[in-house]
Amino acid sequence: MADPSTYRPATGTIPEAPGVYRFRDASGRVVYVGKAKNLRQRLNSYFADITGLHPRTRQMVTTAAGVEWTVVGTEVEALQLEYNWIKEFDPRFNVRYRDDKSYPVLAVTLNEEFPRLHVYRGPRRKGVRYFGPYAHAWAIRETLDLLLRVFPARTCSAGVFKRHGQIGRPCLLGYIDKCSAPCVGRVSAGQHRDIVEDFCDFLAGRTDSLVRRLEREMTAAAEDLDFERAARLRDDQAALKRALEKQAVVLGDGTDADVVAFAQDELEVSVQVFHVRGGRVRGQRGWVVDKVDETGTAGLVDQFVTQFYGTQAESAEVGGVEAAPVPREVLVPELPDDAPAVERWLSDLRGAKVSLRVPQRGDKRALMETVERNAKEAFQQHKLRRAGDLTARSAALQELQEALGLDTAPLRIECTDISHVQGTDVVASLVVFEDGLARKSEYRRFAIREAAEEGDVASIAEVVRRRFQAYLKETASGGSNPGIDPETGRPRKFAYAPNLLVVDGAAPQAQAASDVLAELGITDVAVVGLAKRLEEVWVPGEPDPVILPRTSEALYLLQRVRDEAHRFAIAYHRQKRSKRMTVSALDDVPGLGQTRRAALLKHFGSVKKLGEASIEEIAAVPGVGRRTAEAVHATLGATPSGATPSGATRPDTAGTEDVGAADLQREHT
Repeated sequence: MADPSTYRPATGTIPEAPGVYRFRDASGRVVYVGKAKNLRQRLNSYFADITGLHPRTRQMVTTAAGVEWTVVGTEVEALQLEYNWIKEFDPRFNVRYRDDKSYPVLAVTLNEEFPRLHVYRGPRRKGVRYFGPYAHAWAIRETLDLLLRVFPARTCSAGVFKRHGQIGRPCLLGYIDKCSAPCVGRVSAGQHRDIVEDFCDFLAGRTDSLVRRLEREMTAAAEDLDFERAARLRDDQAALKRALEKQAVVLGDGTDADVVAFAQDELEVSVQVFHVRGGRVRGQRGWVVDKVDETGTAGLVDQFVTQFYGTQAESAEVGGVEAAPVPREVLVPELPDDAPAVERWLSDLRGAKVSLRVPQRGDKRALMETVERNAKEAFQQHKLRRAGDLTARSAALQELQEALGLDTAPLRIECTDISHVQGTDVVASLVVFEDGLARKSEYRRFAIREAAEEGDVASIAEVVRRRFQAYLKETASGGSNPGIDPETGRPRKFAYAPNLLVVDGAAPQAQAASDVLAELGITDVAVVGLAKRLEEVWVPGEPDPVILPRTSEALYLLQRVRDEAHRFAIAYHRQKRSKRMTVSALDDVPGLGQTRRAALLKHFGSVKKLGEASIEEIAAVPGVGRRTAEAVHATLGATPSGATPSGATRPDTAGTEDVGAADLQREHT
C-alpha cells in the first residue's frame, strides 16, 4: 500500500488550467482518469488527510504510485480526452456505465438482401438498425407479433430461410399471412424492403401518416366493393392501434428526450434513463455502480452523460441506431458545473442543437419524478439482492489474507483449470479477479502442448510456466513502466502478476505450480489448490489442508473463482472438440488445404453434398484441379449412404457431418 505523500507533486508545478489527469500504479497501469477546470485545486484534494477521503478514493490513492496530467485548451476538449482515456485504459477505479447485454433490442438487418426482424442482445453491428432497448424480450415479441399482421416481413434465421427456399414451401408464418414469404418468391426483394422500411418508420414514431394511409386505402376498397380487402385493412388498423396503446403517450408535444434520474448513498448510485421518442416511452435502461468519490448529483450527471452518449455515438457509427446518438433534449435532475461545455459537446455528437436542462413544471417534471421513483425502486431492489456485497468482498479478501498468512490482501487473484475428455483436446483456462470481481478482458486460454499426455499435474505446470515466462519477458523490457507497451500505451498481455494463484486441484497440482514459480525465481506470488470434493485449500509444502468454514466469505470467493475457471475451460474445450469433429471428414484427402476445402464447402453447402458430387462437378470449382477432385471423390464419393466418410469422427448424433458451409468456413477462418 503506497503512501500518497511519496508521489505528491510539488504544488507549484501543477498548472491552474483545465486538463485531464491519470493515476498510475507501481506497474504503470492507469487506475483512474479524471478531468478538472483547475488541475491544481483538484489534484491537491487527493493529497489531503487520507482518513477524510471517501473509502473508494482512499483505496485509489493508496493503490496508485504516481500521477500525471495533460493541459487542454477548453472544457470541451477535457470532456473528450477524459472519455477517450477511460475507453482506452479501462481504469479499475473509474465508474463505467457499461451497457448490460441482457437488455434486448429489436434488430432489423438492413444489410441483407431480405432484411430480417428479430430480438437481439449484444454489440452493435454495421448495417443493422436497432430499436429499444426494452425491459423484457417478451414485450418485443408481443409487439412484433401484432405488427407482423400489418408488416409481414421475414423473421426467420438464414438457415430456415434458405431451407424453405430450397423446398419451395413457406413456413407457417407464410401460410397465416404473417410473412410475405420472400423465400419462395411471393414478393420481390424490393417489395420486401418496402415492407421493412414501413415497419422501421412506424417504430421510429412516424405513425400518424401510416394510420391515415390505411384509412384512405380502406375507404377506397369499400367504395370499390372490395370488402375483403377493406376488412383486412380495418384489422390492420386495429392492430396498429393496439401496438400504439402499449407505448403510453407521456409528452403530448411529440418530444424527443432522454430523462435521467439518480438514487444514491455513500457507496453506490442507481441510474435510470427513459428514452422518449415522439412523445412515447420507447425504451428504458438502468445501472447500479460503485461511487468513486463523494460526488454530488451534478458530478454524477457529468460522468454519466459523457460516458453514455460517447458510447452511443460510437454505436451509431458502427451499426446505425434508430436515430441520432443524442436526442434533442436531455432532462437531468441537476445541471453539472460545466453545463455549457457538456451541452456543446452533446451538440457536436448530434450535429444539431441539444438542450441539457432541468424540468421545472408540467408533464416533463412529472415524468422526471416517475423516473426518480424507478431509480429509487431499482436501488432498493439492488440492496436487497446484494446487501453488503462490497463489505462481503472486502471481508473475503481479508479472510483469505489471514487464513493463508499473506502479507497483503490478494487484490488480484488468478485461477487456472484443465479440461479434456480422456486426454484428448487438452486445454486450460486462466481467469482473473480483481477486488473480488471478474475482469473478463484479461482472461486467457491455452492449448496444452508438451504435457497433454502426462496428466493434469503436468498440464498445470505447463500453463503456469508459459504464463509466468510471458510475464518475465514482458517486464524485462526495462524503462519506467515495464508493463506498458510503448507503442500502444496499453498494458501488455501478461504484464501483471497476481497476488494469489489458485489451481483447480489438491496438493499435487498446487505443488507443481509452486515448483514452477520457484524454478523461474518468482517469490512474491502465493499458490493454493482448491480441491472439489471437500473444498479443501491446499498450500504447497503443508501436510494438511486449510479448512475454511462453509459460511466463510473467503471460501465463497475461491469457489466463484474456481467455477469461473472451470466454465471458461469447458467452453474452450468444446470449441476445439467441435472444430476437430467438424472438419475431420476431409482431413485424409491428400493435397487438400484449408483454402480449397473452404471453397468446396462453400460451393456444395455441406460434406454430404460434396460426397454425392461427381469428379467433374468437383473439378469445376475454381482452384480445384482434376487430381484433387479424384482424391476428394475417392475419399467421400464411395461412402455408402448413411455411413461415416473416411477419416471422419462420428459424434453421438447421426447426420452431424452434414454441416452448413458457413459454419465450416467460420471454423477454418
